[in-house]
Amino acid sequence: MSRVPAYAELHCSSNFSFQRGASHADELIERADQLGYEAIAITDECSLAGVVRAWEAINRLRKDQPARGDDRPLVQLIVGAEFHLQDGPSFVLLAPSRAAYAQISRLITRGRQTSPKGQYRLLRRDCDQLGECIALWLPDAAPSVDDGLWLASQVADCAIAVHQHRCAEDEPRMARLQSLSQASGLRCVAAGGVLFHDPSRKALHDVLTAVRLGKTVHDSGLDLLPNAERHLRQREELASLYPPAMLDEAVAIARRCHFDLAQLRYDYPQELVPPGETPTTHLRHLTEAGLRWRWPDGVPDDVRRQIDKELTLIAELRYEPFFLTVEDIVRHARSIGILCQGRGSAANSAVCYAIGVTSVRPENENLLFERFLSKERNEPPDIDVDFEHERREEIIQYVFNKYGRHRCAIAATVICYRVRSALRDVGRALGMEEEDIARLSKTLAWWDQAGELDPRLVEQGFDPQAPRMRQWVTLTQTLTGFPRHLSQHVGGFVIAERTLDELVPIENAAMPDRQVIQWDKDDLESLGLLKVDVLALGMLTAIRRTLGLMRNFNPDDDYSLATIPPEDPATYQMIREARTVGVFQIESRAQQNMLPRLRPQTFYDLVVQIAIVRPGPITGGMVHPYLRRRNGEEAPDHPPQLESILGRTLGVPIFQEQVMQIAIKAACFTPGEADQMRRSMAAWKRHGGLTHFHDRLVDGMLGNGYTREFAEQIYHRILGFGSYGFPESHSASFALLAYASAWLKCHHPAAFTAGLLNSQPMGFYPPSMLVAEARRCDVDVRPIDVQHSHWYCTLEPRDVDGQPAIRLGLLQVSGLSREAGDTITAVRGTQPFASVDDLARRARLTRRDLRVLADAGALQSLAGNRHAARWAIAAQTPDTALSMPRAEEPPADLLPPSTAEDVLDDYHSTGLSLRQHPLSLFRERLAARKVSTATELLQMADREHVRVAGMVMFRQRPPSAKGVMFMTIEDESGSVNLIVRPRYIENNRDVVLGARIMIVAGEVQRSGSIVHLMVEKIIDITGWYADLPALSRDFR
Repeated sequence: MSRVPAYAELHCSSNFSFQRGASHADELIERADQLGYEAIAITDECSLAGVVRAWEAINRLRKDQPARGDDRPLVQLIVGAEFHLQDGPSFVLLAPSRAAYAQISRLITRGRQTSPKGQYRLLRRDCDQLGECIALWLPDAAPSVDDGLWLASQVADCAIAVHQHRCAEDEPRMARLQSLSQASGLRCVAAGGVLFHDPSRKALHDVLTAVRLGKTVHDSGLDLLPNAERHLRQREELASLYPPAMLDEAVAIARRCHFDLAQLRYDYPQELVPPGETPTTHLRHLTEAGLRWRWPDGVPDDVRRQIDKELTLIAELRYEPFFLTVEDIVRHARSIGILCQGRGSAANSAVCYAIGVTSVRPENENLLFERFLSKERNEPPDIDVDFEHERREEIIQYVFNKYGRHRCAIAATVICYRVRSALRDVGRALGMEEEDIARLSKTLAWWDQAGELDPRLVEQGFDPQAPRMRQWVTLTQTLTGFPRHLSQHVGGFVIAERTLDELVPIENAAMPDRQVIQWDKDDLESLGLLKVDVLALGMLTAIRRTLGLMRNFNPDDDYSLATIPPEDPATYQMIREARTVGVFQIESRAQQNMLPRLRPQTFYDLVVQIAIVRPGPITGGMVHPYLRRRNGEEAPDHPPQLESILGRTLGVPIFQEQVMQIAIKAACFTPGEADQMRRSMAAWKRHGGLTHFHDRLVDGMLGNGYTREFAEQIYHRILGFGSYGFPESHSASFALLAYASAWLKCHHPAAFTAGLLNSQPMGFYPPSMLVAEARRCDVDVRPIDVQHSHWYCTLEPRDVDGQPAIRLGLLQVSGLSREAGDTITAVRGTQPFASVDDLARRARLTRRDLRVLADAGALQSLAGNRHAARWAIAAQTPDTALSMPRAEEPPADLLPPSTAEDVLDDYHSTGLSLRQHPLSLFRERLAARKVSTATELLQMADREHVRVAGMVMFRQRPPSAKGVMFMTIEDESGSVNLIVRPRYIENNRDVVLGARIMIVAGEVQRSGSIVHLMVEKIIDITGWYADLPALSRDFR
């Protein structure tokens, strides 16, 4: 029996060759290992985006190898990429060394950065620095020897790739390439040109080809592969297709490739270190200066010990330049008046607090530095810094300008197919009717999984078992989760000491003046590469604007975030009553429901409040025990040895740090081991792997005298954190902003509401609900008026008492440019406008500007009503003559618009109305149907049956709610919170997800001051006011 030949696949594309590769990188790695390949090269087209995932798959195989009981060598990963020159040959480059990898990465960067996003352009002259690489020439149908010789002259070694795919061209191609080899002196090597791991993916590849070409599969013809041979094949089969020398050559090339991604080393910038100092001494210097600033009366001993411990570990791991870089960015932001605050695990660091990156005082919170950084974890720290969302771009450009675009870029985000987008693309590729595609995709909600399509098909009258439907569903399920393209991370910056593209390719982002690397945050974390997150937070913008409005209205109200009075009783009273619309982090339905039950009275209560309404504590069964203990209904039952860890949360672990501290103290984990357990519990639902920690934790606790019942209880609660829980440091950082925004709302509601409106889009509620809430707080809100409004909302004194009223700003006018708004404000400063004609001439407004102002009711003080304003605009001369004086036209004899027309125009043009709520227009009709108001509902008894009606303001379906949907509807008297059961949603999807105005019948659920309506029936009455725009903010 002949020996099965060794083989290495040197030409293979993953699905990061978008719409070309039809398998995930890990599928390719695992299949190559099963087939006994020596190596496999991932060679996506002008991309290294998939190589980290392939590398992780190799590492998983290595980790699992002992369990397999198989001592054969694992498949080796070779890093490479495929290129097609515009003026030259096509080829694959492989990286035998770190230097060759850098050359490939730079070439990809060069091709991507000279082209629009998603494309690349390379010429021969771009290939002048590839001397360390191995090349596989991919000859076309009529190859030129000169192309091969040119390519060979650019690289360390070159061979001719020979593809054999069991088609009619195989034999003549083999002869042609062997002749080419003789003429050029280049060796031939077996290569598969692999596009999928298994022949079953051929159908998906056909679909991807059709999608790429914008055709159907039926019309793609010869653009489709003739068969399924572009998969990873058995070595016996390859031996029947290739001469032994070509297979041997593939193995020989693979054995020369020793580069591993683990060889990548990353150095953070050093230029922030002044002459004569080292990174270690400079960070110490900044920290000491910060300690004097933070504690002018002396540093507490425990803080001093913590600082010394942190600085020692930071120095040992050589992370000082990273901390210095973040400090520099934060210092620059504050120097130009941008509010910012660090959060996340970084708030566990006393050093971060001392140098001004975070705001959580270490002596006030139960912080655990190892949650942020530990030696055992051997991973870089993660520092998230929030900046005002409207000014974050200034910080991003500061980073680019300071370090240079050759040294920094933003991490990628991989945009993947979701069920709906996969369904559409597959449907079009299969030639399904557009109407059927639209009908079916419209029924899908964001939570629908690819495996749950059959019920949707039945709903729409399709037979799920029909062959064509089955193919549509099956291919949709396979395509779901495939990468579609690279986008940019919300703010993760990678900054290098040297040229970044030697580490990872860089390409253009869709946004101007942005560039992204080809790896996402998970790739960076896997490789231990540092990033700093420059994030945007709308609440910081709103707070800064609120403080400015207060200061402008009354110079005595001169506050900053640091000087807002702490522990204010009135603020906590407002919070306990759940009057928190617009307040950071505690404005959601779930938070508002919890507030009257938890009843926060101190800042630490607020820290708990923010953390407890998370999937982790909910699924871990921590919420109800904590509330019962807080209300005195049961006593804490934790062992006294854990009082320092669990005492403040009444024996219930609510924060991630507590879980780690229990493992350290009760089960003798090292801090690094405890953090590894935390990271494992965050991923256990996806990957499993907590059994080891269960045994280690329980046995350790038993060995230290704890009961098995208590140990198992702790482990069960640890599992809850696999559904997402907050570290205490992160919750404390958010609580600072939650308290600040609550204090502003409590004591300065007009300024706070104006600040929120001026910072849109942000937050949980639409502007209409923010304005309604302000009016409930006795704030006067005045309409948009070109005679009084500025671009932003402003404060004006009320005639009655001089208290601030809100004047809505021109920014609320949909379609009005900022330039036009600023011009109106500027020219009005000389004298008020006398008429619409005067406004048009002096502000040089276009007809379009005038029309949107009229639609918004902003010309009412000049024209009387919308109809008159529109008539005046229609009488205007053409735009080019607007600056010429003209005689006043007599007013037209027009009827004013009805209230219903005005309200509708208000919502269309500004998203809100100060006149009447739309539901009030139908109150008689609703009363005839025995529909109660939201206010009347609040007076009803538990379990009473009632009908209410309202506009849908938002829908939520949190993962921890087991399919239940929470909705809020609003009428003229207030809002109603609805609970919709999963079965009702499934049976009434169209009305639940599609209705904008509804009548709801249900049963009142009352618990103290908390009132819900359990939905029994929904009637869609959107048709009563069909032109009213959708206002709902869904699934935030």
